[in-house]
Amino acid sequence: MNRIAKKLLPLLAATGLAAITTQVATAQDTFTLRFNHVLGPSEPFHEGFMSWAKKVEERTNGGLKMEVYHSAQLGVEEDIIEQIRQGANVGQNTDSARLGNYVPNIAVMNGPYFVDSLEEVWKLSESPTLAKWGDELAAQHGLKVVCFDWVQGFRHFFTNKPIRKPEDLSGLRIRTPPAPIWQESVRALGAAPTAMAFGDMYPALQQQAIDGVELVYANIPGGRFYEVLKYANETKHIMLINFQVVSAQWFDQLPAEYQTALVEECEAAGRETSQKIADMAETIKADLQSKGMEVVSDVDIEAFKAAGEKAYEVLGITDAKNAVQAELGK
Repeated sequence: MNRIAKKLLPLLAATGLAAITTQVATAQDTFTLRFNHVLGPSEPFHEGFMSWAKKVEERTNGGLKMEVYHSAQLGVEEDIIEQIRQGANVGQNTDSARLGNYVPNIAVMNGPYFVDSLEEVWKLSESPTLAKWGDELAAQHGLKVVCFDWVQGFRHFFTNKPIRKPEDLSGLRIRTPPAPIWQESVRALGAAPTAMAFGDMYPALQQQAIDGVELVYANIPGGRFYEVLKYANETKHIMLINFQVVSAQWFDQLPAEYQTALVEECEAAGRETSQKIADMAETIKADLQSKGMEVVSDVDIEAFKAAGEKAYEVLGITDAKNAVQAELGK
């Protein structure tokens, strides 16, 4: 019996070691992405992010899980982006304006009148110039763009006076995100830009620290901005393209099939959500009108387009804009 036990002992030890190794490998193959965004839980984007998370978990059989945090629960956007650059397992819904702090040319995507339709946004995924900028973000700044198929729609100026031409914005303090392309765009279009976090806008309007905001229609009900602003001025000055970014270091550690799932499901959920928002725009507008907002639709778009060119010139990214638009056939 002792001889048998001695022969079995190495086998049992090897079997136990294999089981432990399998358990460790399984644990290592499970990944979690904590995804942050600044919008409220009632916004269409939040529902879209939850759908993206569900599809990724299903497709990876639970190997890659996404926890979605609304209303900047993990922190303000700029702080989260810095955590991402350091390799943390967090993600952020952001825009090319903020990414332009790292690769300046990419900011063109949030410039005035850069694209005119969802179809043009989808075509951007085929742009060699954008692919080059994305590679630069990952290699030099640690920011991996998962996809940029999330479009919140056209941004308009929401104020307490009607806006029909750039001159009407003169002297108005308009809230912008803290990035150069936002500030220069608002300045080029006629207003005085005031950098401010999304969550600070409502009290700032109440206290008259700012005179208005520039947002998409879908932001207005969730933020209750109809309570403190009178006019929705349809300038359509920016089609708001959103980027989903994660740590390049973290992304590179994922198995190839997990990377593919994260990217492909990001694109699918983004396009579905973007179309839903576009379809909802008229309904939201009608609801805001029923709450007392007045819609100004007779806006001199051509005058605003001409004024907006100055933003690209000031930032030295006119050539970058022209390069991408040429790839779009514009």
